[in-house]
Amino acid sequence: QVPPVESGGGWVQPGGSLKLSCEASRSVFSIYTVAWYRQTPGKQRELVASITRFYDTNYTDSVKGRFTISRDNSEKTGYLVMNNLKPEDTAVYYCNLLSAGIPWGQGTQVTVSS
Repeated sequence: QVPPVESGGGWVQPGGSLKLSCEASRSVFSIYTVAWYRQTPGKQRELVASITRFYDTNYTDSVKGRFTISRDNSEKTGYLVMNNLKPEDTAVYYCNLLSAGIPWGQGTQVTVSS
């Protein structure tokens, strides 16, 4: 199984924005829920947002109103638009397809600081 490839991370000042992308090679991408997670050193990986095959979305409380998850089934790609970023959003961000049995990718680092 090929892990997803995350991209789009970087350094941004508080209040800034970033758009993360997640490219998956799973042949049947459209049937799976796409999920974004984040992890900081010493902490467990946290589910940030998810979008089902029916485009139903869910967000953890701390990002509601600031982050938007989306997907493009034709491109087998998931996205996470992050606005009004805060220092506590600093983490390595990972994506995956729920229940697809795909290993974790390398993630993409997001650093929010002044």
